Amino acid sequence: MVDVEVGAQGRTGEAGGATVVRTEDGDEGDEGGEGDDDVHGRKSARTSFLPPVADLSPCIDFLPTSWHDGDMLSTIAVVVQEPVAAFELGVLCEVFGIDRTDDGVPAFDFRVCASRPSEVIRSTSGIGIVATHGLDAAREADLVAVPAGSVDGPFEPEILQVLRETVERGGRILSVCSGAFTLAAAGLLDGRACTTHWRYAARLAEVCPGADVDLDVLYVEDGPIVTSAGTAAGIDACLHLVRTELGSEVASRIARRMVVPPHRAGGQRQFVETPVPEQPCDSLQDVLDAVLEHLDGDHTVASLARRAAMSERTFARRFSAEVGTTPHQWLTAQRVLRARHLLETTSLDVERIARESGFATAAVLRHHFQRQVGVAPLTYRRTFTRHPATA
Repeated sequence: MVDVEVGAQGRTGEAGGATVVRTEDGDEGDEGGEGDDDVHGRKSARTSFLPPVADLSPCIDFLPTSWHDGDMLSTIAVVVQEPVAAFELGVLCEVFGIDRTDDGVPAFDFRVCASRPSEVIRSTSGIGIVATHGLDAAREADLVAVPAGSVDGPFEPEILQVLRETVERGGRILSVCSGAFTLAAAGLLDGRACTTHWRYAARLAEVCPGADVDLDVLYVEDGPIVTSAGTAAGIDACLHLVRTELGSEVASRIARRMVVPPHRAGGQRQFVETPVPEQPCDSLQDVLDAVLEHLDGDHTVASLARRAAMSERTFARRFSAEVGTTPHQWLTAQRVLRARHLLETTSLDVERIARESGFATAAVLRHHFQRQVGVAPLTYRRTFTRHPATA
């Protein structure tokens, strides 16, 4: 529960202009080739490219044995401090703070917490936020989330301690946009892969040299820590956590109510290269929708380019600019997502799921599933469903 008052003003500290070097790689790579993971395209001297990003942690021992129970993600606490970004706070409230039990979504115990509850906290948008819980309410939460705020501090010592205690007791931490700087101040990003808004990535690498900062991804999961890029990427990270803990069906129902895509892989770029096309052209949405309706079809760059009425070179370039990845990488990710849904919700064998997802054989499915999700298909099924697993 959070109250809002109009009138208070504040600004988020901004990082200085970081020099960013752009590297281009137009290769798509053959299926299963080494080029599949090369979806990041921006780096600075203080940042580095990372392995496949944020679909599921390679270690799944912490995951629930049955996603239906919701035992691992039932209490969510958001900790706020001045100046808080209203939009990023709103993202967390929208995903976790609304009762959607009528849609079959488990009820979350959602708390907005501050060191001084009931006092007005300045936001970056000219409004005041009033938290209704103290920080003690965050000490028992399954997930503690940090919305965007100042990159310069000061950061409240009590909040930093709550974040450290959350990790120590086995809880999870999520930051949205510049909220990653609070995690860095708590010492939680040292030795970890992470991200933040591309504008602040070089600054985060400077203040936290022990972190592997990637400035061109939507979100990164490293152990109990999930960091996300700016604005809408926070929605993607929240839905990723819901999907990881409660299953794709729950995540899709929340996304449907929010009218947002139910899944964008973490490794997609934070922003498109050409927001305004240089030449007039139809949107690629019709092509994407057609592929999603027939994922088991034989889709190639040539066939997709014909559907879009473009040359292959133009289509590949436009696809990368508008979608944020190559056609091959996007298609593989969508097929893996379909396989995850079928593993969770059906008792079909892996060979049948491979065919319906568009993979030629179960072996090809296992290869891509392991690379993107971090576990084998049957291990994933045993974790997320009560259906008996079949070979």
